[in-house]
Amino acid sequence: MPTATRLVFLMHPKEFKQEKAGTGRLTHLCLPNSELHMGTAFDDHAAVQALIRDPRNFPVLLYPGATAVNLSHGAPAEFRAQLAGRKLVVFLLDGTWSGARKMLRLSPSLQRLPRIMFTPSAPSRYVIKQQPIEGCLSTLEAVHELLTVLEMSALDHYPDNGQLLDVFKRMQDYQIACAADPNRAGYRRQAYSSPEERKSSQGRSGARRANYLAQPNAADGAGSATEGR
Repeated sequence: MPTATRLVFLMHPKEFKQEKAGTGRLTHLCLPNSELHMGTAFDDHAAVQALIRDPRNFPVLLYPGATAVNLSHGAPAEFRAQLAGRKLVVFLLDGTWSGARKMLRLSPSLQRLPRIMFTPSAPSRYVIKQQPIEGCLSTLEAVHELLTVLEMSALDHYPDNGQLLDVFKRMQDYQIACAADPNRAGYRRQAYSSPEERKSSQGRSGARRANYLAQPNAADGAGSATEGR
């Protein structure tokens, strides 16, 4: 699916090596105008730095924050003025929230980028994984939401806005079928539970994650840095 926007997926090594149902790689394969780079720190990453420094680009980070421009409210005049005549390059941190925070902390050049965000139009459709709190989305869903608001602001075209979600559903249907197949011993020890039956993480780690995600702008309108753990 062609896009005018250049999407750059920065994938945490754990996501790259261990995650079997991650959506960052799947989304990248659907978008020819995208790149995928693995790492935890990107200040010395030649390809990433070349994109940031290219004067023909307007690089931004899809990540929530007090200064993030919420494109669900439309692209403000200042944002359009910064973009004028340049290619929009959107960096996305692909990993768990804790992994994404570490990637951002170790990459001051990413910290300095203007931030964009959106308000999710629907709860996460990731039925085979549990999101930390309401408002968190998978990487694929975040890109779907991003392209939707970019088209609303006439900054990109997203004519087939069901394509990514259809791929997402088919991927999950396949995972669910494999888990339920008794002839696939070792794929999973048990079938996936329904989202309504799952419980939030408990203990110190669960409280720490909940406290962070409950901070203003920490999760609302984000969806760019989580694969739902």
